[in-house]
Amino acid sequence: MFTTWKARVRQLKVESYALYLACRDPRTPWYARLLAGAVVAYAFSPLDLIPDPIPILGYLDDLVLVPAGILLARRLIPPAVLAESRVQAAALMAQGKPVNWIAAGVIVVVWLAVAFWLVRVALNAGILAAWGS
Repeated sequence: MFTTWKARVRQLKVESYALYLACRDPRTPWYARLLAGAVVAYAFSPLDLIPDPIPILGYLDDLVLVPAGILLARRLIPPAVLAESRVQAAALMAQGKPVNWIAAGVIVVVWLAVAFWLVRVALNAGILAAWGS
């Protein structure tokens, strides 16, 4: 059973990386790029919608949101692009994990911007002032 789960996780990683490659292909429509980019960013992001230490719920987003996003994005990407991206992703993953520091930096900057915005909204609404009293 553990071997089956391990294989499925490996396949999910390859599929996520294939979506990343498909996002970069000019034959992919803009709306598919947008969705696939969001799914890939969330899948590879070190931050989760629900933190993993929260029992059961922490892994629920990884087990539901990421696969659901992948399924939806796959329907929007042209089959030929997706097939080529899968072959390329499998080959690159077999060589070792690809590392994209620029993408990682962009994800961190986006999360920091969202956190900054949320703090500003909370300050303007007086939420944090009331909480600190």
